[in-house]
Amino acid sequence: MIRSRRHLQAAALCGLAIAGGDRAAKAQDAETAEPAEQRLAVHGQSTFVGQYHPPFRALYTGPLSLDPQSSEEETVSLSLFLGARLWQGAEVYANPELLQGFGLSNSTGIAGFTNGEAFKVGSRGFIPKMSRLFLRQTLALGRATDASEAGQTQLAGRRPVERITITLGKYAVVDIFDDNAYAHDSRAGFLNWTVNDAGAFDMASPAFNYTYGAAVEWYRAWWAVRGGLFLEPSFPNAVSIDTSFRQFQPLLELEERHGLRGEPGKLKLLLFGKRVNAGSFDRAVALSQAIGGTPSAALVRSGLVWSYGAGINLEQRLGADLGMFARASAQAGNYEEFSFTQVEEAILAGLVLSGAKWKRAGDAAGVAILVNGVFQRERTYLALGGTGIILGDGALRYGPEEIAEIYYKLSPWEWAALTADYQLVNHPAYNRDRGPVSVFGARIHVEF
Repeated sequence: MIRSRRHLQAAALCGLAIAGGDRAAKAQDAETAEPAEQRLAVHGQSTFVGQYHPPFRALYTGPLSLDPQSSEEETVSLSLFLGARLWQGAEVYANPELLQGFGLSNSTGIAGFTNGEAFKVGSRGFIPKMSRLFLRQTLALGRATDASEAGQTQLAGRRPVERITITLGKYAVVDIFDDNAYAHDSRAGFLNWTVNDAGAFDMASPAFNYTYGAAVEWYRAWWAVRGGLFLEPSFPNAVSIDTSFRQFQPLLELEERHGLRGEPGKLKLLLFGKRVNAGSFDRAVALSQAIGGTPSAALVRSGLVWSYGAGINLEQRLGADLGMFARASAQAGNYEEFSFTQVEEAILAGLVLSGAKWKRAGDAAGVAILVNGVFQRERTYLALGGTGIILGDGALRYGPEEIAEIYYKLSPWEWAALTADYQLVNHPAYNRDRGPVSVFGARIHVEF
């Protein structure tokens, strides 16, 4: 259970950020139509997420199960975002952070995990991290420009409409790939991992999410192409990154931009691979049957293997205040998942409504429904007691993991937001013998 002292500490930290945000908000001219070119920028944010689930039905509990007794946990992040222009088209960014807290059951027991702010390594004290440190170079391909607004990793000014952008350094794969205007940011919108990112996208992401890589983006008037190469963690779910370049992930994303009845939209196709030292589900099961005991993918990691997957990502504005999104993804199910979560097929759809409809333009409400699954090889492995990076109940009566999430974000000021969130998880960890689980959440987010 969470101690009240920990809640007070988190509230105090968020209060400090609120005070700073108030001064920044008063200094900001909200009516500026054309951003002046920034040379330097400093932004900051603090996010507190608390979640609770009541007791739920569980016929058995394994080593990586969600605790069937009532439980609550919290996470806190404190971040600075520093940006500077270096030479024509070049920008550098640094993002030091302090991270604290745990996901429910230490972020295990649900494939579509419920807190996007929860890393797979928890801490009762603050952990300092340099989450991002990267260089971005933009090369103009034409004279036409558009405005870029100031953001945490974007300087205000003008940028070429048709351009090549190169990003090199340490950052998250999903800073560039699998973006979606309506479902991508756990500090502002939905909280669930597999709402904000394609569930079957086993992205190169160590336990703290950020890795080293390079990406090249080619933007034209109505389409874009992105390619990237990122380093994988040393082993599944590791904190460390394999900097020997033996384990890595190549990515290719194709994007088209369109209009539907006068409203803008985007459709993206993502192709990804991974070259990692991962264990085969079939070999793990065969070994356990030959020598006895529980199957373990870790025992059959015998060298580098290739795997692959794909995803489709749609965002579509339906009106001035309403947008919809959808994702579908799948990956080959031969080997254990390495970095993100244990999903081999996923489908998702949702809506986000702006509060402008009820004269609260800064508010937003969202609803999403998703289904996650794994293929037969992993089902057999889990049914025999095998464990992965976040799942393992000791047995399994398979059912697809079905999740619904709904939230309301109240923004009393431009720099602060309070969010109430509810998620219903049916068949957590693909198990018909456990759940359903109701997860209640609250988020406090401030920024400057």
